[in-house]
Amino acid sequence: MPRYKLLLEYEGTRFSGWQVQQGAKSIQGSLISAARDAFNNVGEVMGSGRTDAGVHALGQVAHIDLPMQIPVQKILFGLNDNLPADINIISATPQNDRFHARHDATGRSYLYQISLRRTAFGKPFVWWVRDPLDIGRMRRAVIGATGMHDYRGFTDMSPSEGSTKVLVESIEIATVDQMLLIRIRGSHFLRKMVRRIVGTLVEIGRGKLPAGAVNDALESPGSMSMNYTAPPSGLFLDQVIYKGESFRGGLKPALIIGSAEE
Repeated sequence: MPRYKLLLEYEGTRFSGWQVQQGAKSIQGSLISAARDAFNNVGEVMGSGRTDAGVHALGQVAHIDLPMQIPVQKILFGLNDNLPADINIISATPQNDRFHARHDATGRSYLYQISLRRTAFGKPFVWWVRDPLDIGRMRRAVIGATGMHDYRGFTDMSPSEGSTKVLVESIEIATVDQMLLIRIRGSHFLRKMVRRIVGTLVEIGRGKLPAGAVNDALESPGSMSMNYTAPPSGLFLDQVIYKGESFRGGLKPALIIGSAEE
């Protein structure tokens, strides 16, 4: 069956996550259903990685096997016409049958959005933190977090499920208007890892954890569990890259929340 690479975006609020689950609405399941409705048959549908319930994507990548060669424009129309409004296929490109959306990915980027003020409009896409945050302290807390580290303290995965070592390329923290942005780029990510890094940084910014808490957990994996889990609403799978590709420059929000001026 011909294989295609799909670039898609979705609002994860109504979904149980990427992966098909019994009795639950998933992104993968919706994509399979749309392909069957449009093209009568579908083979393998695999994403670059799982996103949890309520997590969004600006640039998820998947591969899909269709029953025959189909023009790209017809794939886009066929899938999008049968998908719910909160899932959108941005592009489809033919691939050889060895391409694998997950195994061939060389890097992933996640964006987390924290609102610094209460908002009536952005609640599904931000975490509103009521307390003042010391952003300089948060930046200092991640200075030693890049490179290869054991992130066992930031996941609920057991080491028996696989290695908990992750190569983190960068952790950026910036403010845009009333939004605090945290972008984390790495080779791959463990279950809840990004949300727990963000949750830990917020506790550091609040002054409730020491500035060295992140480094302490990385230096003594297994001895500390950083169970401060940020809510899924603010998290976006931002970008997935493959051999020969590079991450985009510039850090900008998926949603702008401006100053609350009367």
